[in-house]
Amino acid sequence: MRTPEEHMIASTIIRLMNGVVYRETHEETWRGLERHAAAVRDHFTEIGIDVIVDDLEGYAYLRTAEPDEGDESLPRLVKRRALTYNVSLLLLLLRKRLAEFESSGEEGKLVLERDQIVEMLRVYLKDTTNEARTLSQADATISQAVKLGFLREMRGRSATAPAAWEVKRILKAYVDAETMADFASRLSEYADAAIPGGADE
Repeated sequence: MRTPEEHMIASTIIRLMNGVVYRETHEETWRGLERHAAAVRDHFTEIGIDVIVDDLEGYAYLRTAEPDEGDESLPRLVKRRALTYNVSLLLLLLRKRLAEFESSGEEGKLVLERDQIVEMLRVYLKDTTNEARTLSQADATISQAVKLGFLREMRGRSATAPAAWEVKRILKAYVDAETMADFASRLSEYADAAIPGGADE
């Protein structure tokens, strides 16, 4: 029979394997990570996985460790996914908006409504004359960003309130400072690569 400590360690390990852990929404797991950080890290180190914890932003996730020189690479815990043009574009735009939000000194969470996200994307889509197609493309792109864990739909809003999503700060771990420094040129490349109608490639 597991002791309470062993149960907490096992639960923390399993929850991390399920995806990103947030301090504000996974309080019990976060406590387990704080109390038993060494045991949790040791478990994952054995299988070539790093536990990344950002105490400032309040999230933790797993990342495949880089093999030491001469060591054979282990299979990846999570397969890399090739992102579509529209999803890549949206993630860069969201990261830029998040940086602007933080630099403005505003507190709380960055929440964007559907119209705001559509307008962010519209600038970089070549054919915006078909409004229904533009909205369909935007909705599909938002759905993909939600599945990837970078957006979270806001629940409990009034029936008349427009749909809105919170931009999750884990995005900062995936779109780093180097990428942001190259932001302008990347968007230029994306705009040049866009095909009529803004269809995914």
